Order: sequence, then structure tokens, then C-alpha cells
Amino acid sequence: MAEKYKGTIIKGIGGFYYVRCECGIAECRARGRFRRDSLTPLVGDIAEIELDGENSRKGVIQSICERKNVLIRPAVANVSQLLVVAAVENPRPNTYVLDKLIASAEYAGLDTVICFNKSDLNADRSIAETYENAGFHVVVTSAEENVNIDGLRKILKDKITVFAGNSGVGKSSLLNKLLGEEYFETGEVSRKVERGKHTTRHSELAELPFGGYIIDTPGFSSFDLSTIPCGEIAGLFREFAAYEGQCRFPDCVHIAEPGCAVLAAVNDGRIAKSRHESYKLLFEEAKAIKPWEQK
Repeated sequence: MAEKYKGTIIKGIGGFYYVRCECGIAECRARGRFRRDSLTPLVGDIAEIELDGENSRKGVIQSICERKNVLIRPAVANVSQLLVVAAVENPRPNTYVLDKLIASAEYAGLDTVICFNKSDLNADRSIAETYENAGFHVVVTSAEENVNIDGLRKILKDKITVFAGNSGVGKSSLLNKLLGEEYFETGEVSRKVERGKHTTRHSELAELPFGGYIIDTPGFSSFDLSTIPCGEIAGLFREFAAYEGQCRFPDCVHIAEPGCAVLAAVNDGRIAKSRHESYKLLFEEAKAIKPWEQK
């Protein structure tokens, strides 16, 4: 007799989906109606499955439960939060890349946590304070010296978390600490270009031993913001919100206008200059995209 279960899709490859449920991990195919309805099961989906028979670990996905959210790259559903990983040193943080990742998460409506790793190389907290002052949850860690790994565990517990960041910042080392095994390969950072080799080779939900899942995907450090109109970019910088409606001109875009409350806050240090520089770059990028080029 066929057995029915509900579980989380933790990996999809070659038309097979691996579902974690109370019976363990089941290997499933999707019913034909998914193709007819142009619905593709995604990692992170809550799926209702039917196994082939008693004691079988193979079956079919009967249905997908309503999704809380969906990301395109990586293709994952029901994400709880984005954890952006940067290095305090080696390589130095690229604030534009960091802010672009954060803006993408803000646009997707995800909670964002920023992790500055490699604190053993540089104890300066100024970069962390920049983002704390902007209203973000920041955690400073050292995978090398096991600093604040317990704090990171508390943040990740019982959630689906996407790890994002450039290569070389120590994501794989952190993940190995959290998973308690050599789950991901680690690579040295090139002294010449200060970028690590891309060491993550697969895309799947990895189950945390203390509860929750994480996903780390190659190439996730580059987000596509072509869907975001330039007029919405300011709303992705949460520290700007305190000055909404205070500019001299109602259509102020906070670039160079006289009487701009945001620029005044930048000039007197209430908003970090690096954050405003990132905003200007993102605004100009979005402005340069023609309406017919938007996805």
C-alpha cells in the first residue's frame, strides 16, 4: 500500500527530487501535471509525496504547498533569511558588492543578516558598525579561531538561510563549522587578486545538526537588479527612511539636489558615505536600463 508523507525538498538533480520527511530521505519524481501546469518543484518546497510501497524510499511528488517566497538565483523557495558573508580582511570588503546583495534581499522582502568573517586578521569593527548603524543585524566571526560561531548558530536555528558573498571570504569554512563536517571544500585566497577559488560545487539544502537548513550556491555573489525601477532604489536603503518627506523637492532622488535631507545626513555622518556611494551607483545602473530591457 502506498504511503503518503509531507516533507522539504532538499535537492533536485536530473529530474529527481530528494525530500526530507519523517521516513527519512525519499527520491521522487514529479507528477506529469507539473509539466502541464509549468510548475517546477524547487529546493525548499514543502511537498506532499506518495511512496511506491511499504518500506520504499522512492515515489512521486503529488503536490507542492503554497510558497512563502521564491528566489530565481539560486532557485529556492520558502527562504527565511539571507546571510551575507564578507571578510574583514583578505579580501577587504567591497562595499558596493555588499550593498548590492543587501538591496536585492530588501527588494525580495528577505530578512538580512550580515556576517563579517576573519576577525582574527583585523579587529577593527568600523565596517560592522556602519551596517549596525544602518539598522542591520551584524555578527562578527572567525572560522579560523572559532569566534562567535555559537552566535551564528542561534541566528540560523530552525530557518532556511541562503549564504551569499564573494569567493575567498570564508563561507565554506563557516559552513563546515556549522555542519560539523567537511561538507564544503575550502580554497586558499590568491595573493595576487585576493579572491578565493570557487569551492562550492553543488546546490542543495544542507541540514544543520541544531535545526534548520542552509543553501550556498556558486555565483550567488552577483545579483540581477534589472527588474527594479530606479525610483525604488532609495527604498532599499533602510537608513534613508528616517528622512522621507524632509527634502525640499518631493521628487528628490538624493543624488545632488539642493535641500536634500539624505545628503545632509551623509555630510554630517548620520548616513555612511560608502552606503550613499553604493546607492548612487545602483540608481545610475537602474536608470540606464531601458523599459523594454527590464525583465
